[in-house]
Amino acid sequence: MAIDALTARRRALPGPVPLVLGSMTSVQVGAALSVGLSHRLGAAGLTWVRLLWAAGALLWVVRPRLREIPAPARRAALALGVTTGVMTLAYFAAIVRLPLGEVSALEFLGPLGVAIAARHGGRSGLVLPLVAAAGVACLTHPWNGSANVTGVAYALLAAAGWAGYILLTRRVGDALPGLTGLALSLAVAAVIATPFGLVQAAGRLTWLAVAEAAGLAVLVPLLPYALELVALRRLRTAAFGTLMSLEPGIGMLAGLVLLGQRPGLLGVAGICLVVVAGIGAHRTGARQPPRPD
Repeated sequence: MAIDALTARRRALPGPVPLVLGSMTSVQVGAALSVGLSHRLGAAGLTWVRLLWAAGALLWVVRPRLREIPAPARRAALALGVTTGVMTLAYFAAIVRLPLGEVSALEFLGPLGVAIAARHGGRSGLVLPLVAAAGVACLTHPWNGSANVTGVAYALLAAAGWAGYILLTRRVGDALPGLTGLALSLAVAAVIATPFGLVQAAGRLTWLAVAEAAGLAVLVPLLPYALELVALRRLRTAAFGTLMSLEPGIGMLAGLVLLGQRPGLLGVAGICLVVVAGIGAHRTGARQPPRPD
């Protein structure tokens, strides 16, 4: 009976594809809505406040017992928290300097690298990085030096963080039940963001800004990170990275609709090339979750 109930529970959960699509949409809408508050609190300041909200809410709900968690799982959650903190700080520092679609495309180089690394030889091992590089060139215009170098650097740092985030989230999701690993990692990420965010937000915080940050914390990082944790229990990392190839397009659409950011032809071409590289790196395959979600 217990096995039948567990099977029915798993079947009732949404498939991994809706989870990933929901995560991407939440991230991009949350990022677009964050731009105004980022200018008021600073990118690091807003990131810090929203991480505090997300970590506090999840710790209150999950209430993990550290003494009962094996040391390897604690170390993995710690590494994920550090990576999440760096990735989130870099991402929001990038979106106040570059259009949202461009940041999403540059950041997607992280999951794309994971997907390409998972392939075993073949011509695509050379072609796909070249396609992605062409897309990056269209986005950054290195031939005329007009790119915001600081913004690009932050976006690439976020890309490196995202690659590590994918690998570590899968490990933490397998090692710890439910959202325990996410609660611990967000707490660590909030600590990592504190020295940067506290300096920026000092003297700028108001009750209204804190309330706005609480709402934004649901969109990013609470909801998408939870959805991705569940999805990565049921997908190979390369398949997850391939699904994420849609995110630059979603980011471009969110930037257009919510921020009025109209990409030029080269920008659209660059985003499309990065997406094509992601789709080309596709490796299918679902995973059975090692424990109930």
